[in-house]
Amino acid sequence: MDSSEAPTSRPSYTKRRRTPSPPPPDPYALLEDDDHAPLYVPVKQRRTQLLNKLGGAAAASVQRKTQEEDDERAEREREEAEAKNKKNRERTLLMEAQEVKRRKAEEDAAKTDAQKKLEEEAKILLAQEASRKALAGADELAKGIVYTERMHTSWTPPHYIARRTAEENAAIRDKFHILTSGDDVPPPIPNFKDMKLPKPLLEYLKKKKILAPTPIQLQGLPVAFSGRDMIGIAFTGSGKTLAFSLPLLMFALEEEKRLPFVQGEGPVGIIICPSRELARQTYEGLCEMAKLMEQGGYPQVRALLCIGGINMSEQSHTLASGFHMVVATPGRLQDMLEKRKFTLRGCKYMCMDEADRMIDMGFEDDVRNIMSFFKHQRQTLLFSATMPKRIQDFAQQSLVQPIVVNVGRSGAANLNIIQEVEYVKQEAKMVYLLECLQKTAPPSIIFSDNKNEVDDIQEYLLLKGVEAVAIHGSKTQEEREYAIKAFKSGQKDVMVASGVASKGLDFSEIQHVINFSMPKEIEDYVHQIGRTGRSGKTGIATTFVNMQTAEQTLLDLKYLLMEAKQNIEDPNVGADGKLVGCANCGGLGHSIANCPKLEENQRRAVAAHMGARDTGGY
Repeated sequence: MDSSEAPTSRPSYTKRRRTPSPPPPDPYALLEDDDHAPLYVPVKQRRTQLLNKLGGAAAASVQRKTQEEDDERAEREREEAEAKNKKNRERTLLMEAQEVKRRKAEEDAAKTDAQKKLEEEAKILLAQEASRKALAGADELAKGIVYTERMHTSWTPPHYIARRTAEENAAIRDKFHILTSGDDVPPPIPNFKDMKLPKPLLEYLKKKKILAPTPIQLQGLPVAFSGRDMIGIAFTGSGKTLAFSLPLLMFALEEEKRLPFVQGEGPVGIIICPSRELARQTYEGLCEMAKLMEQGGYPQVRALLCIGGINMSEQSHTLASGFHMVVATPGRLQDMLEKRKFTLRGCKYMCMDEADRMIDMGFEDDVRNIMSFFKHQRQTLLFSATMPKRIQDFAQQSLVQPIVVNVGRSGAANLNIIQEVEYVKQEAKMVYLLECLQKTAPPSIIFSDNKNEVDDIQEYLLLKGVEAVAIHGSKTQEEREYAIKAFKSGQKDVMVASGVASKGLDFSEIQHVINFSMPKEIEDYVHQIGRTGRSGKTGIATTFVNMQTAEQTLLDLKYLLMEAKQNIEDPNVGADGKLVGCANCGGLGHSIANCPKLEENQRRAVAAHMGARDTGGY
């Protein structure tokens, strides 16, 4: 390019800043003057403000009046509190005690006699329970061991029985007058076959003419077979012994089949009885059933009898070869355990027959010592015909989820017994006794609380040509066993006994029981008359009473007779239905035959005659 040529200039451009266009006006925007405009107040609110302005003075007056009333009320309360505090400061302890008594009297006046009686009984029961420890071993009490889970066994009821509804089970219990309490009660089973008993046992029961279970067996056996703790209460002669013997035998057979026993092993279970005679009777029944089972092809199970008065060396073979069942009295069993003749390591079953006596009559410490030898939980069964509520409450504290099976009222008499009460003077008892024995054919049993009186009665009967034997606590074991054997076999017609034979002993053929003297405790009376009327048979019980019989005992006897629907005749009612009373003193409560005033006059006359003879009439 030519250098002389001038450069060409570029065209220049002028740039202008783009200004944004103003937004369109908002039709709803407020004007600038609207910020200072007064707020809109609705008409309703304006009216309210106007009314408040007009009533302000009246509202202030009401508020002042309310405040004054509150102040006056607070002042009155303060003055009342000061007066009360002053009165309390001046009040003495005597005044407070009187006030407490007054209030208690008002509360007692509002209560009925029945409520007062129930409260008093509850206090007594509570005091007795508080004074007793639970029925357990010393080791369990010291360590605070409490078992909460029930024992379990392999036995179960048949399916068609287990499927029964609660209403069906209740209907069966109502039919047999069975009362139960407890959780998950096994169903009642009305025949032995459904209880899954072996054929030899069914034949044994048939041989004994036990064709159907009694009410206590109907419900008690399923409970025991299930491994549950139980309190069994039923009248005398109702089959309680079988209800706790059969389960022990079945458990022993099960353990022997699982693993045969060898030397030093055993027992599986124990039965504790209060007397030697009752223990021997239970032992013989177990041995008879075990022998029949062995003959039927089942394993041999052995039983051991531990009672005083026998030589244990006779049972050394049983001790050496191992045994499954023990029947014992508390004293001898405790002695055997302390001497380590055997142990309770494998024992899972314990039954106390006549449990109320075991707990309440001096055996409680022995039973507690026996329980100390257990090393684990066991199934516990308590049976008796008389089980007072305080004994039941005490026993339930020591059992695990127990079931109470009650056939009739605890302590009620057997309804198969005709009870007769005769007023007989003390000096006329022996002669009248012979008349009473002629009411029925032998065998008969006579009870007396006095050992010397037992011997006197036996001697008198022997002199009169009556074949009689006697049994009481002072007799040797050989004499007692001979008396029971001779009486059971029919060699002797009459047994004269103290209370040792009143509980549990089973003399199935006895038709007549005579209480030569009324027992001091009504429970003993129930057990004594219960030696007759057994296994559904009818029996007669005659009781002698006189002025020496305690009034409270007679009252208990009266209501017991009324409960059993016995005929209570009033000897003072004449043929026309009117009261005759005593011809000597006019008293309506007795006749001339037992008039205390006449007896006193006769004694005085005899004493005066003797005194005149001794002095020659001067």
